[in-house]
Amino acid sequence: MSSTFDNIPVLTEVLKTEPAAEDPLPAAAPAAPTRAELAATLEAEAIDGWTDAEWAIMEHRLSERIMHKLQSRVDFVLEQRIKDSMAEVLTHALHGLTNEIRIGLHDTIEKIVARAVSQELVHLQAQKK
Repeated sequence: MSSTFDNIPVLTEVLKTEPAAEDPLPAAAPAAPTRAELAATLEAEAIDGWTDAEWAIMEHRLSERIMHKLQSRVDFVLEQRIKDSMAEVLTHALHGLTNEIRIGLHDTIEKIVARAVSQELVHLQAQKK
């Protein structure tokens, strides 16, 4: 069988005659470093050449940042404790004051009622005579 495609090579002939230019499965590339590893590497490279002045500046900045964070936290905790203590003290004082007012009011009402009863009895006795 003769055809017009006689000079076209078959796939097996092409693969046998062409040298492999590249390995079809390249070797696995090394894993890309994680962000943390990359950051650690960059940080290590950056601080290797620091001068004493640069270290002093870094120490000062860190100290200020830590002090600021601690102070704001201490202020918050202190404010909460004062609020809690004041609430307890005010509640105790309010209960004491309420009891004193209640006792005083009870005594006053008792005296008013006793006086009103006494006056009414005097008035009734005066009408009887």
